[in-house]
Amino acid sequence: MSVHLQKDIEKLKKKILTLSAVVEEALYDAVTAVKKQDDELAQKVIDHDHQIDEMEVDVESDCLKILALHQPVASDLRYVISVLKINNDLERVGDLAANIAQRAIEMKYLGQNSLSFDFDPMFEKVKTMLEKSLKALIQLNLEEAQMVRAMDDEVDEMHRNLYHLAEENIRSHPDRTGIFLQLLSLSRYLERIADLATNIAEDVIYMVEGTIARHSPESIKMDETRN
Repeated sequence: MSVHLQKDIEKLKKKILTLSAVVEEALYDAVTAVKKQDDELAQKVIDHDHQIDEMEVDVESDCLKILALHQPVASDLRYVISVLKINNDLERVGDLAANIAQRAIEMKYLGQNSLSFDFDPMFEKVKTMLEKSLKALIQLNLEEAQMVRAMDDEVDEMHRNLYHLAEENIRSHPDRTGIFLQLLSLSRYLERIADLATNIAEDVIYMVEGTIARHSPESIKMDETRN
C-alpha cells in the first residue's frame, strides 16, 4: 500500500467511525424521546438529520476519490467498497431515527401513556445489534458480525408479535386506530434498523474474508433492504 493510499484510508476510517457514533446517538435519542414523550429531544434528532446526510455525502466523496486516484486492489479495494455500502446504511438508520422522533411528537398527542405496548425489549435488541455491527466494523471482528446476523430473526419475531397485538387492539378499540398505527410504524422502523445493522455486519464479513455472506448457503436471512 502506498503512503498516500494509507493516509487516505486512515482518514476514511475516521470519518466512517464518526458517522457511526452520530447515527448511534440519533437512534438512542429518538427512542428516548418516545419513552419520555420529549418533544425537544425528538425535534433535535429531526433537525440534526441533515448533518448525517452531509457526513454521508462526504464519506462517499472520499471513497470515490480513493477509487479514482489510487485504484486499490485486494483488501484495500474490499474495504473501500464495504465503506461505501455501510455509509449508505448508516445514513438510512439516521433517516429512520428521524422518523421515530417524528412519531414521538405525534404519539404524545394521541395518548400514548395509557397503552401497554412495551418496546423496550425490541429497542434493546436493535440497539445491541447496531452496537455490535459497529464494533465489528471498528475491530474487523467476524464473531461480532455473525452474532448480529443471528439476532436478526429475533427482532423479526418481536415485530410480528407487535403487529398481531396492534391488530387485536384496533379491533377492540377502533376509536384509537391512530395511535396503534403509530406504534406499528415505530415497530417497523426498529425492524428495518435491525436489517440495516445486519447489512453492516455482512459487509464486515466481506471486508475481512472477501465472501458475500448475504447469498451464502448458510445465510440466516435473505436481506432485501437494499433492493
